[in-house]
Amino acid sequence: MSQTTTLFAQRFRGYYPVVIDVETAGFNAQTDALLEIAASTLKMDEQGFLSIDQTVHFHVEPFEGSVLNPSSLAFNGIDPFNPLRGAVHEREALTEMFKVIRKGQKDAGCQRAVLVAHNAAFDQGFLNAAVERNNIKRSPFHAFVSFDTTTLAALALGQTVLAKACQAAGIPFDGKEAHSALYDTERTAELFCHIVNRWQQLGGWPPPFFGADNESEDTENA
Repeated sequence: MSQTTTLFAQRFRGYYPVVIDVETAGFNAQTDALLEIAASTLKMDEQGFLSIDQTVHFHVEPFEGSVLNPSSLAFNGIDPFNPLRGAVHEREALTEMFKVIRKGQKDAGCQRAVLVAHNAAFDQGFLNAAVERNNIKRSPFHAFVSFDTTTLAALALGQTVLAKACQAAGIPFDGKEAHSALYDTERTAELFCHIVNRWQQLGGWPPPFFGADNESEDTENA
């Protein structure tokens, strides 16, 4: 196992952070259609700094019987039935996305993926509902743990809106591109990496006790 892999596994207690964004036809994860989903996996260099590894993105067909709220469609500008979208079934999108995540998780030496998102409860709710609806037995994600960049940005940057948090972090943000799952996922991933990396630069990780002594102590208390 490489040093980078070991660092990644240790950084988040064996969790593998994956940044997710969804675009939907409403706010109810059980009834409203999932229309887009994107995921950015992360990588870590030998100094322990994070960056985006790769991003996968899918336009998704509304599931049978799903609700399409006109106000939500007007907000995100998505025409669910435009053939140029190249939309795929929910199950196909999730299956392909999970393949990429599992490979990244394995390469990082991590035990479980954890969802990272801006207002994470919203994205996690739609992801979990789609997993259940399609009878996918094994999701790589923890069922309820998440890392919310809204909270992290409020603490680190004094901002909670994604665009303003990115601007405060020096990350370019084009409002005309916003509300695309692909664009928002990559900006959220950059924001998460910025906050985590900045915390490390300020001496917040690894803690002074991190290392062999701590490792043996954890083993004794397991």
